Amino acid sequence: MRLRTRRLADAATLTRLLCLIAVLAAVGLLPWLSGRDPALAVLRARSAEQDPTEEALDSVRRDLGLDAGPLSLLGHWASDLLHGDLGTSWVSGTEVLPSVVSGLQVSLALMGASLGLALLLACALVAPVLVRGRASAGAWAAMLVAIPEFLLATVVLLLFGVWLGWLPTSGWMGPENMVLPAVALGVPGGGLLGRLVVDALPAVLDERWVELWRAAGVSRARIAGAALRRVLPPLVPQLGMVAVGLTGGAVAVETVFAVPGIGRTALGAAKSQDLPLLQGAVLALLALGLVTGALAALARRRLLGPALRDASLALPPARPVRAHPAVPATLFAVLAVTIGWGLLRDPYAVNTTARLAAPSWAHPLGTDGLGRDVLARLGHGAASTVGTAAAVCLLSLLVSLALGFLPRIAEGAADIANALPPVIAGILVAAAVGPGTGGAALAVALISWPALSSHAAALVQEVRASAFLTAQRAIGASPLWILTRHVLPSVVAPVARHALLRLPGIALALASLGFLGLGAQPPAPEWGLLLDESRAYVERAPWAALAPAVALALLAGLAVSGAALARGGGRRTRRVTPAPVTKEAPVGV
Repeated sequence: MRLRTRRLADAATLTRLLCLIAVLAAVGLLPWLSGRDPALAVLRARSAEQDPTEEALDSVRRDLGLDAGPLSLLGHWASDLLHGDLGTSWVSGTEVLPSVVSGLQVSLALMGASLGLALLLACALVAPVLVRGRASAGAWAAMLVAIPEFLLATVVLLLFGVWLGWLPTSGWMGPENMVLPAVALGVPGGGLLGRLVVDALPAVLDERWVELWRAAGVSRARIAGAALRRVLPPLVPQLGMVAVGLTGGAVAVETVFAVPGIGRTALGAAKSQDLPLLQGAVLALLALGLVTGALAALARRRLLGPALRDASLALPPARPVRAHPAVPATLFAVLAVTIGWGLLRDPYAVNTTARLAAPSWAHPLGTDGLGRDVLARLGHGAASTVGTAAAVCLLSLLVSLALGFLPRIAEGAADIANALPPVIAGILVAAAVGPGTGGAALAVALISWPALSSHAAALVQEVRASAFLTAQRAIGASPLWILTRHVLPSVVAPVARHALLRLPGIALALASLGFLGLGAQPPAPEWGLLLDESRAYVERAPWAALAPAVALALLAGLAVSGAALARGGGRRTRRVTPAPVTKEAPVGV
């Protein structure tokens, strides 16, 4: 057993090392992958007025060592890295390490504030479940997750920074500068964490030990604490991933508030082709992801205690959340009517005389900065936005279910992928295949599976360690029977709900890449581009930004409430009389 565990750990380490090398090599070869001359980009970054003559470009190549070729340059960087030297910026000529450390410190401080706010919001969502012992369908929490971070950042900046003047609107001078960015990042993160706990907690409160504790007079607060401890182990990895996402994935928010964080540093380095600075920023994000993943695994192991080792852990039975049919029906009707109405209009017709027009009968959702009908662009953009996000979500779900049974093998790759924000992945993919919807979808798919895979692996591990499956093996049940009848039904349902919850987030990741010029390109009526195009005049014409934002929120509510209705309805129509040996069996038995 010890030998097998050691081999699996070695396999995870090897996978992690290979993925790390592959990512850093891709970053180092970025200019050559894009087919652009890095000397030209560096020359323009250093002096925009200087003519790019051949003599000037040759001088830059000699100065940077580009004449030796990409592989030689990458080898020199790796050699310096082993000695603790991240090199010198190609643009500013300063040391890379201080810039990376400074940006990482800013991002970690912002992450701490955002994570604290997210935990408070998650507690507010979980408290009603602890009091009532039952959960709602979770549509409100899903809508919080679907709020575009950069749009929320713009709204709170205008409201609290410009109109009320309570807080600074940009820069990083003190604690007051982190309040508005933390709100923009913490609200969606808190919605995600709260929704995951709310989804799992009612089943735990329905376990036999809770009834016994209540009969024995144990206080409600102590029962609530024990229930949270019972439900948290599978979700601890998600907390770590949220923390990493708040650090490296906040590029758009850092851009709105001019926060000098590590994500904004990496994006600026990529745009100016400053490879040493980009490599240092990516390396810092990867190191942060690896450390956070290790800490999350340690915390989960401590929460579980001897349960896994002693095979004494039993998963709670399923307790479906019944959503009222009117909720998903209403959300679907609103979306369908809006999209259908928009499809009857021309999304590309420009009318400069009607630019930024308020909603009217001629333009029910108003017009944008070029006088184009917002309703038309919203309707025509639904297919590409929702369809692409759904395809990426389904692919991530299938990959996560497969890798959930190979946790050690997939652990290394998951750590690396989780540490890469969509922006960095989008930069690398766009360099290879060019910007566009397909490249953005590929970039999001490459980094969207670790959260689901970690969730699936945690559930698989707990199911395999349960006393119920030990009894099944003892009575001669075949591995295929155990897999198809007990393990998969216990894992697929919660992971699928998690995937549905992440559907609007995937759509937002695609929107963020479009916002940064790495996804769908103008004049495509993609929802992310609608948000980007309307951000500059959100104060004058808020309807242009609210339309795609509300559509994403409605999509989130429809996904979660519809899944809850389907699951609850399916359970109500199926009567199961379990045998005594299976009365505490997992979901689906």
